Amino acid sequence: MRLLTPGQARALRQAIGLLDIRWGRVALAVIFGSLGLGASVALTSASAWLIARASQMPHVLTLSVASTGVRLFGISRSVMRYVERLTSHGVALAGMASLREQVYQRLADSPVESVAGLRRGDLLVRTGADVDSVGDVIVRGLMPALVGAVVSVGTVAFIAWLSPASAAILAVCLLLAFLGGPVLAARAARRAELAQVAERSELASTALTMVEGGAELAVWGRLDVLRGQLARQEERLTRLRGEAAVPAAWASGMDTLGMALATLGAIVVGIPALTNGSLEAVELAVIVLTPLAAFEATATLPAAATQLVRSAAAAERIMALLDTGDSGAARTGEIPDDADPRLQARGLAVGWPGGPVVARGIDLEVAPGRALAIVGGSGIGKTTLLATLAGLLPTREGSVTLDGHVLAAAPRSAAARHVAMTAEDSHIFATSVLENLRVARGDVTEEEAVRLLERAGLGAWLAALPEGVNTLIDSDAANISGGERRRLLIARALASPAPILLVDEPAEHLDPETAAALMEDLLGLAHPTDGSAPRGVVLVTHHLTHLGGADEVLLMEAGADPIALVADRGSHAELLGRSPTYRSAAMEA
Repeated sequence: MRLLTPGQARALRQAIGLLDIRWGRVALAVIFGSLGLGASVALTSASAWLIARASQMPHVLTLSVASTGVRLFGISRSVMRYVERLTSHGVALAGMASLREQVYQRLADSPVESVAGLRRGDLLVRTGADVDSVGDVIVRGLMPALVGAVVSVGTVAFIAWLSPASAAILAVCLLLAFLGGPVLAARAARRAELAQVAERSELASTALTMVEGGAELAVWGRLDVLRGQLARQEERLTRLRGEAAVPAAWASGMDTLGMALATLGAIVVGIPALTNGSLEAVELAVIVLTPLAAFEATATLPAAATQLVRSAAAAERIMALLDTGDSGAARTGEIPDDADPRLQARGLAVGWPGGPVVARGIDLEVAPGRALAIVGGSGIGKTTLLATLAGLLPTREGSVTLDGHVLAAAPRSAAARHVAMTAEDSHIFATSVLENLRVARGDVTEEEAVRLLERAGLGAWLAALPEGVNTLIDSDAANISGGERRRLLIARALASPAPILLVDEPAEHLDPETAAALMEDLLGLAHPTDGSAPRGVVLVTHHLTHLGGADEVLLMEAGADPIALVADRGSHAELLGRSPTYRSAAMEA
C-alpha cells in the first residue's frame, strides 16, 4: 500500500525543495540520532550482560568494563539526543522560515484576484500551520525512519554475532514493525487526518470571524449562531481525531507485537543453543533482553508515517496556493528607480477579472505636489478604481501608466517603490508599533518611526505609550481607537519610499472631528509645511465636507448601465457651486 498518492508525493517533493534544506546538517542530525538511539540499545545489552554476569559472582574487576559502559551509554544517550534535537530542529526551523518567506513573496507578487477568493482563515492555515507541517516532515517524518533503519541494522548485526538464528527472527520482526505500523498509521491519516485539515481551516475561519467581527456580530445578534457553528466544528474535529485513533492504535500495537515475537523467538532458539553449548547463559540474557530496546527504533514510525501524510496534504495546499499566484510571474515590465513619479490614467475602465466593468471613462493625473479626491456613493467602484491605479488589478479598458510604464505589468516590488496603497481594511499586526511601520520598509529606525508617527498626527498617542514605538499592539487593534488605527496605517504608508499614496476611505467610521483632521492631514501631504518632500495623494471617500485641500475632486455617479462615470470634476468650491448632487451630498455629510 502506498503511503502517498503520486500527486501528494510530487507536491511534497516540490515543497521540500522550497525549504532550502542543508542536507549536510540533516546527515549530521541522523548520525547524532543514531548514536543516541544506539546508546539506548547498547545500554540495555550492557545492563543485561552485567546483571547476568554478576549473578555468577565473578571477581569484581570482571564487571568493571561493563559497569563503566553502562554509565557511558546512559550519559551519551541523553547527550546525543539533545545534540540531535538541536541540529534537527535548527534545520526544520530554518526550512520553515525559508518556505514561509517564499510563500509570502509569491503571494505579494501575485495579482490580487489570484488570492482574493481565499477566506482569511484558510489563508492563515496555509501560511501558518501548513508551512509548519511541511517543515516537520524532516524532523518527525524522514529522520525517525533513517535513524530507525540505521539502529535496526546495527542491532541485528550485533545479535547475529551472538546468535544468527535469533538475529534472523529479530530482523523479520523489525521488518514487520517497519512496514505494518507505518502502513496502518498512513491509512488512519488518509481516512481522517486529511479531513481534519479542511475542518481546521473551517474552524480557523470561524474563529477569526468571531475575533475580528465580534462587536458587529453581537449587535446583529449573530454571535450565538457562530458560537454554535464553532462548537459543531470542534465536535466534528474531535470525532475525526477519534476515528483516526483506532487504526493508529493498531499501528502502535504492531510495534509491541514485533517486540513480543522477537523476544519469544530469542527464547525459543536460545534455550536449545544454551543446552548444546553453542551459547553461553550470559549471551542468552543479552539476545532475549536486547529486543526490548531495539524496537524503540520502530516505535516512532507510525507517528512518522502520519506526519508524512499530513505534510503531503499540507504541501498540496501550499503548492495549490502558489500555483494560484503563478500568473504573478508574468509581470516582467520593470520601472526604473529614477522614473518620473507621474501616475496617469487614460480612458480607464475598471472591474475585477471575470466580473463586470463597474466604472469607465476615467482620466486623471497625479504627481508629487498634487492631491486628488475621488468621491461617490458606497459600492460605486471607488476601491476597485484605487486597486487598478495601484497596479493590483489589470485595466479592463484604457491604461494606467507611470512615466509611460504600464503599472500592472511591473513586479509588485517595482510598483510598490512608486505607488503605495492603504486599503480601508489593511491589517494591523500583533507586534510592536515599530514593526508595524517596518511592514512598508524594513530599515525604519526608531527615530524615523517617531517622526513618521508625529507627521501622521500620532505624537500625543505615542507619548502616552508605555514603551514608545516598542509597545506591543493587538492584531485586531483592540487597544487603539479607530482614528489611531487609521493614522497608524497612514504612518506606515509614509514609511514607504513611494512618492504617490493611494488611500481608501480614511475617514470611515470615525467621529466628525477625527475624520476632519485626518482628511486635512492626508490632503496636506501634497503641500507639506514641515520641509518634507511633497507626495502625490489620491484619496477615495464619500465624506465631502473636508476636501478643501484637494487640488481636484472627481465626482462619480452610476450611469444607466449601471456603470459608474465621472459626472463632474473640479475643485471642492467649484463643485459646491455648480453641482446640485455634490452640494446636496456635502450638506448631508
